[in-house]
Amino acid sequence: MVVEEQSLENGGSVRVVKGESHFRNVLWGPVRWLKMLSSELHWSFVFGVVSLYGINQGLGGSMGRVATEYYMKDVQKVQPSESQALTAITKIPWIIKPLWGILTDVLPIFGFHRRPYFILAGVLGVVSLMFISIHSNLHLYLALLWMTISSAAMAIADVTIDACTAYNSIKHPSLASDMQSLCSLSSSIGALLGFFMSGILVHLVGSKGVFGLLTFPFALVSVVGIVFSESYVPGFSCKQKFTDAGKAMWRTLKCSDVWRPSLYMYISLALSLNIHEGLFYWFTDSKDGPLFAQETVGFILSIGSVGSILGATLYQLVLKDHPFRGLCLWTQLLFALSGMLDLILVLRLNLKFGLPDYLFIVVDEVVSQMIGRLKWMPLLVLTSKLCPHGIEGTFFALLMSIDNAGVMTSSWLGGVLLHILKVTRTDFGNLWLAVLIRNVMRVSPLCVLFLLPKGDQNTFKLPHEILGEDSEDEKEENRNLELASLVESVDRR
Repeated sequence: MVVEEQSLENGGSVRVVKGESHFRNVLWGPVRWLKMLSSELHWSFVFGVVSLYGINQGLGGSMGRVATEYYMKDVQKVQPSESQALTAITKIPWIIKPLWGILTDVLPIFGFHRRPYFILAGVLGVVSLMFISIHSNLHLYLALLWMTISSAAMAIADVTIDACTAYNSIKHPSLASDMQSLCSLSSSIGALLGFFMSGILVHLVGSKGVFGLLTFPFALVSVVGIVFSESYVPGFSCKQKFTDAGKAMWRTLKCSDVWRPSLYMYISLALSLNIHEGLFYWFTDSKDGPLFAQETVGFILSIGSVGSILGATLYQLVLKDHPFRGLCLWTQLLFALSGMLDLILVLRLNLKFGLPDYLFIVVDEVVSQMIGRLKWMPLLVLTSKLCPHGIEGTFFALLMSIDNAGVMTSSWLGGVLLHILKVTRTDFGNLWLAVLIRNVMRVSPLCVLFLLPKGDQNTFKLPHEILGEDSEDEKEENRNLELASLVESVDRR
């Protein structure tokens, strides 16, 4: 066994053991990767990503998705197209993410930029979900209001960690892909656990009971805010900072290297019609469908998260150095082809080939989630590299809001398609046609593939005049934006 010491970018070093067995290399590889990221980017960043992406968004988001679907179907008793449109409304807070980004970047509360917003997000999430869980006979639109507030809470928490990711992607461009892999893996593993438990919990405590349990991930967000360490800002010009942020955003948006890929991301998401609610109702209610129980739905979705993890892992190991345009071409084509598995299932062709519904839908979910993750990863890397210095949080939020607008457009267009084809709670005769139209539309973004840059994911960088430079004060402030340990918090008290 040979021990070597390798130097890191920050001047530190890491010990690498060679000559170990293949099994030990596989086992300790992720641990070394996390240690490398912690050393290069600071452990607090890794801890923040795992806490927010993994627990709040991954675990909590997946449980909330299943609970919302059953709540709308069984408690509010709405039609598939109506459920599709109403749940899309809860995504509006994610479209106005630039607002949260501007507030956290230029409007400190009690002298702090980050901590109060984490605490506020946690409190809003706990209150809104608790209200839904304990209120009986809640009106549909009041329930929708509280769901939207909880979505806003998650968006506010998300925008802060996004700012840290964007800043580190610019400072360490060679690690941009690794950071997005960490975010995706944390989210996927959290979703795996969340989906696995969701069906069982819905069966045991009902959808409203699950909403009550989801207050705990939001409480963790407030805890993160309490232990967050950052520099105190004694005074600032709010008007001047808002003006400067607006000018910087406009200057960046006018750059063709920014607006062209942003337009492509919106088009690729908007034209990939979302008809999930129609399929969900067919899975659970149609006499001609599989009639899956709640536990089965949760288990299937959790297995789908394995596909998402596989996609993120495959990207990290094989695809992170490929050019943007070529990678998006093949992933978009595979994304369209994977949708044909839903068509086979709805037409019941799998039974003619002797493949049971349970086995086929598990394969369908794994393949779809894996390809969806592969399609999304290079776009996330590109987004993180389009942010100028000084307004990383605000501009990353703006780009992600464009993506969320595409997702909401996709849901609304999918709801319209279900309504036009008269897919209801009891009539699924035209569902196969909706699936076919969705699959054809998934190919259409290839017509605007030229909007993406030709360069590879590691060397692409915005022009120097767009990126700008940090002043020494800004550098020092960003270095001080890190999570404090509980021990440090106790010492200060």
